[in-house]
Amino acid sequence: MAQEEAGKSNAGTKLVIRNIGTLLSGDLQRPILDADTVVAKDGRIAAIGREKELDTESASRVIDANGMTVSPGLIDSHVHPVAGDWTPRQNQIGWIDSCLHGGVTTMISAGEVHMPGRPKDVLGVKAMAITAQRAFAALRPSGVKVLAGAPVIEHGMEEEDFRTLAEAGVRLLGEVGLGSVKDGPTARQMVAWARKHGIQSTIHTGGPSIPGSSLIDKDVVMAADADVIGHINGGHTALPDVQIRALCEESPRAMEIVHNGNERAALITLRTAKELKQLHRVILGTDAPAGSGVQPLGILRVIAALSSVGELPAEIAFCFATGNTARMRNLDGGLIEAGRAADFVFLDAPQHSAGKTALESVRLGDLPGIGMVIIDGEVKSERSRNTPPATRLPKVVK
Repeated sequence: MAQEEAGKSNAGTKLVIRNIGTLLSGDLQRPILDADTVVAKDGRIAAIGREKELDTESASRVIDANGMTVSPGLIDSHVHPVAGDWTPRQNQIGWIDSCLHGGVTTMISAGEVHMPGRPKDVLGVKAMAITAQRAFAALRPSGVKVLAGAPVIEHGMEEEDFRTLAEAGVRLLGEVGLGSVKDGPTARQMVAWARKHGIQSTIHTGGPSIPGSSLIDKDVVMAADADVIGHINGGHTALPDVQIRALCEESPRAMEIVHNGNERAALITLRTAKELKQLHRVILGTDAPAGSGVQPLGILRVIAALSSVGELPAEIAFCFATGNTARMRNLDGGLIEAGRAADFVFLDAPQHSAGKTALESVRLGDLPGIGMVIIDGEVKSERSRNTPPATRLPKVVK
């Protein structure tokens, strides 16, 4: 619904972004594109290449990137929204808008678990999930796409419940293990029912995070076989190293590294994924709002940590928060490809960084400065109020 409304608002528009210094694709196979210009029509990418080779005439909006790095919009694979841009977990208003200023253009709910008085009966679970799905489909806080409506499974749910949820538009399960279902066999049955009806699942991994949650260890994660191993580096408490490695080696599912987790465990996951040559399975989230708060620059911070301490090219780390997540989550953004959503982040080295470009600064552990964020071809923010100031800024020519 929200996507259709965005398409209508962008009907007949043509956006040209030129003078791009470095264009990140989000694709692990070719993370940097040989291009300096992107053309978007009606909120979707239409062409990528050199300016002299593209049709840039009759543009309704022209942006000079001024030599900056342009990335696909960042995707936060693990958030816990509740109502609009307010979180009762920290009684904070505007947290999604703050994350927009950290380059995040899409968020994926891992369950609306912070809802005060969250219902735990089957009917209430379904009603709340459908309400969240409907509400965030109709509302984009500050333009950010929030994919919500992620029920936490409870004992008593049957296949018919997952079928009716899917028919109502629910496409996600909240973290398995945050409800009453905590054993592998029961979780596996419900995850299978969800998958049969087109609902993607995530499982809590590690020690308890909120009152009512429990330890979910390697054996339960393997038995449940959810589509995403949620916060494999703990949210916040990580599993023992041997269990993390076993999950990487024995499960084919997505390995989600989050900001609100154990940094050492994140590096163990990264090293194991590299050894296995399975970096395509690594996706990133914040696991916010949480007890540790909201981290508007959380995705950038994880990218910088994995690149600098994990000794990974920065352009590869950006893929974890863009193309990898888009493909794992079946999203239409996250990659600079024709036909994809025109979601972009303009990045540059922060002022006075030892790195001369956005990628160099990230490789050294600095956070890049953000100069602009575009969602579905529309400018949603200019100079970030949260990142260090970028050395260069884009210019709106038209």
